[in-house]
Amino acid sequence: MTNTEAEAQQPRYRVPWWTTLIDALIIVTVTALLTYTYAFQPVEFLKVAVGVLLGLIVLIYIILAYRIKPRPLSAAPGRRIASKLILIDEEGESLKEWYVQGETSLVIGKSSPQEEVDIDLSDTEYASLISSQHAVLNYAAGKWYVEDADSRNGIGLRRASSSAVQRMDPEKPHEVGVGDMLYIANTRIILK
Repeated sequence: MTNTEAEAQQPRYRVPWWTTLIDALIIVTVTALLTYTYAFQPVEFLKVAVGVLLGLIVLIYIILAYRIKPRPLSAAPGRRIASKLILIDEEGESLKEWYVQGETSLVIGKSSPQEEVDIDLSDTEYASLISSQHAVLNYAAGKWYVEDADSRNGIGLRRASSSAVQRMDPEKPHEVGVGDMLYIANTRIILK
């Protein structure tokens, strides 16, 4: 199945067991209260007040329940799968883009007559600091992983949720997602 076909399918969602339990308890409580009020209470004002109150409670519950979006099973919590890499300059402007959707493994480095890489950074400002095979980006189990290919100057990773750049351990894969930034030597690549 291609990525396009997979995107066309509706994602399955995980519903916590306690959500189902709370929904069942709410239904039982509302049914019992309505039965008691309308079957055993002769006061009309009480029937109207209980009806209006329960109507408001149910309306608020529905609004709150539909505002909380369930997580797809295929994605890590809070992470989206990147579909392209963007080379950016010092001001954050886009210089070059590579679409990675449908790929399984990409070599980041500098192409030469002897070997070609998938993400070629040989024309960047800091090309002299980039190894010929600097890093590998692998797609497995619905996630992207980046691994330093034992480069001379290493890789830095800044998570989308952080302002700190952490230096990656050589030959250890690190999961990356949308908004994360890779520092290949001093060259910056953001995942989108």
